[in-house]
Amino acid sequence: MKNIIIFGAPGSGKGTYSDEIVEKYGMGHISTGDVLRAEIKNGTELGKTAKGYIDNGQLIPDELMIDILAKTYDSLPAGKGVIFDGFPRTIAQAEALKQMLAERKHDMGVMIELVVDEDTLMKRLLNRAIEQGRADDNEETIKKRFAVYHNQTEPLAAWFQKEGIRHTFTWEGSKEQMLANIFAFLDTLK
Repeated sequence: MKNIIIFGAPGSGKGTYSDEIVEKYGMGHISTGDVLRAEIKNGTELGKTAKGYIDNGQLIPDELMIDILAKTYDSLPAGKGVIFDGFPRTIAQAEALKQMLAERKHDMGVMIELVVDEDTLMKRLLNRAIEQGRADDNEETIKKRFAVYHNQTEPLAAWFQKEGIRHTFTWEGSKEQMLANIFAFLDTLK
């Protein structure tokens, strides 16, 4: 299986669909959000630094994310492919990821873009805040995260298009339908 970059706005289902893909195909999974939350929970220096950015709805600096990513990537079993969930979020990060993978004689594989309307995203994130007790999922912070996504991350879709690896899936009201569409596409890659 190829590497997969799962891409979309906050609340689009990146983690949910990544988990389903990992379960079906046995791939590695790097969720920068999970890695960062673990660092914060453990009170590490990285966690303290990251918390300041996250609490303000900002992205973590590239050099910190790339160091974490390379370390985590190298710790996973080779040959099964990896899902990158929550990274890259900027063109600079995408270029750094491409270079990091090339140094290991690997490529980015494919980018799966999850497109969901913003009203649905807001409802999902506010619900997640209640269910998971996520302090970073309040309306004010969510609006900041959407603004950061539109200004810094969304332009990355065009970069993936130029690379020839962008594949878009639009929410049609059902997780099962979205997942079926993604699986049908991934099954063509084998």
